[in-house]
Amino acid sequence: MYVTQLQDALGNTIANATPYPLMTLQEGSIDISSDSKELYGQNQFPVAVGRGKAKLTGKVKPARIFAGVWNAIYFGQTINSGLFANYTDTVGTAIPATPFTVTATPPNTGTFVTDLGVIDANGNPMKRVAASPATGQYSVNVSTGAYLFSAADTGKVVYMNFQYTATVVGAQKQTVQNLPMGYAPSFKADLSVSYQGKIVTFSFLKAISTKFSMGFKNEDFSIPEFDFSGFDDGTGNVLTWSTSE
Repeated sequence: MYVTQLQDALGNTIANATPYPLMTLQEGSIDISSDSKELYGQNQFPVAVGRGKAKLTGKVKPARIFAGVWNAIYFGQTINSGLFANYTDTVGTAIPATPFTVTATPPNTGTFVTDLGVIDANGNPMKRVAASPATGQYSVNVSTGAYLFSAADTGKVVYMNFQYTATVVGAQKQTVQNLPMGYAPSFKADLSVSYQGKIVTFSFLKAISTKFSMGFKNEDFSIPEFDFSGFDDGTGNVLTWSTSE
């Protein structure tokens, strides 16, 4: 399947839009449904049946995690370069003597953003305080990432967890704005399924995503799932499809 963003979340047309393939696609489905309106006379069965409201929806699970695809399908806002990540300390550091301070060192020469808690060697969370920590406590300078501990805890091993940003080639990040209701990016979705030389192709001429979900399991891959709904592209058309004999 391929998606091509047509408009961003503010309704601006995307110039020279980049088509994105949904790599390692796990599964997908297309559903076309409609209401029926029956006309009855005096007898049990209708004398005429007409089609009422119709709906065109789809669902896909692409396993490859890629910011451009997520933005084109669901968010439609500005993407910036750089990494925004959480660091979970699994190594630990012994608290030194005076000045009883350990400065966080973000990977990739990154920049400290915020504290995510400190764990002692017994797996117990330490309490964060504003200043002058006592035994089992710590304070942190959020500007420098310097963690200050009690003199009584000198020599104890601690695990410092924190959030950071870094310049990493290929990394992207986005802060999602709280836009008014109704604002959403639109895209074109093209799906093909082939088997033994036969092919079926569907093209949603214009669609928006109605759901983005991502589950996490201890012993399985995390696979994003997107639901989307097709609608009139402004020319009176909604879908193009084809099959080969």
